[in-house]
Amino acid sequence: MDVPALRSDPSARHMRDQVQKRWKAAYAPVHHLDPVLIAASLLLVVLGLVAIYSAKFAQLELQGLPTDLYVTRQLLAFGVGLVAMAATAALDYRTIRSYTPLLYVAGVLLLVLVLVIGDENKGATSWISLGGFQFQPSELMKVALLLTLGTALAERRDSGAVSTGVVLLLTGLPVALIVLQPDPGTALILLFAAFAVLLVHGTRLVWLGGLVAGGVAALWTVLRLELLEEHQANRLTSFLNPGDSELARSLNYNTDQSLIAIGSGRFTGKGLFQGTQTNLSYVPENHTDFIFTVIGEEFGFLGAILCLGLFAVLLYRCLRIAASARDRFGMIVASGVTGLLAFQLFVNVGMTVGIMPVIGIPLPLVSYGGTSLIATMAMLGLVLNIHMRRFRS
Repeated sequence: MDVPALRSDPSARHMRDQVQKRWKAAYAPVHHLDPVLIAASLLLVVLGLVAIYSAKFAQLELQGLPTDLYVTRQLLAFGVGLVAMAATAALDYRTIRSYTPLLYVAGVLLLVLVLVIGDENKGATSWISLGGFQFQPSELMKVALLLTLGTALAERRDSGAVSTGVVLLLTGLPVALIVLQPDPGTALILLFAAFAVLLVHGTRLVWLGGLVAGGVAALWTVLRLELLEEHQANRLTSFLNPGDSELARSLNYNTDQSLIAIGSGRFTGKGLFQGTQTNLSYVPENHTDFIFTVIGEEFGFLGAILCLGLFAVLLYRCLRIAASARDRFGMIVASGVTGLLAFQLFVNVGMTVGIMPVIGIPLPLVSYGGTSLIATMAMLGLVLNIHMRRFRS
């Protein structure tokens, strides 16, 4: 039978249509969800909920407040985070890309708004209250910036001054606004995310070295101009020059208590709700920045390894997804998410074991903080999105 006859044969057309339907069904995005990434993310959230409850229940009980107060709030944020994760995974990331300019402008406007009407807490104006709820615009800016950098570099092939300048301009504006809050931790996260994006883009080493030197110079300028709160600046200087002075010992109190808590957990830990450093609140902010001390004290070395192992699996899957992305935009965004999460993990755990200064960076998915949890889950939804659509044209 010749080709025209084959094309006109109803049974042949039906067979061809069935093959096409099966092929499309096999490569439908929903069939390519990454169960390992999802499982690692959810297990880290569960671990965080347990650690948050343990960190605060004794203190809340003494105050006559519900012992599940913080966990309930985190669960509400987790519910919103699941919706954000599902939304950023369901909508084609190339469609999301078309709205990137609006997301970036909205993020910058929120950072300006927080400086005008934001709530001050411990010397930083980082939160906006809305209808009884608080949210942190700088956390949402992480998502907007990664999408913006991916859009800006997706079609560029140069690896020198132009691409570097574009990234610096797009990153510099939100970073400057965040420094004014002041929130040096989040500013450093955005800077490292930009560095990771440039590295993946193929920027020449001379420019990357220049960026590192520029970052050091910027930090020195911020300290010299006293843009940080006094206690924030003192934390950095005391880490660089610990000395034996009374001021240095008082500023390093958090780290000292953190080391005691983690060390006392030994191999298997003291047991859930049995950590003395945790129950007596010797470690300040042990439900947010120092959540890892709760895990180390109550679950010991095994619990710490479990936590770090889950992060290793999560970061590995993000890297694999970045490597298999079907376009440069997807590759850059997935790589940026990986770099951002890796930096937060390293600095947060480093703070608790004394190898990094205390600069207020939460442990992703684990630390208490609604906006941080929602933003992180939205970023992971984008990574899932990129993985699900790697076969689609």
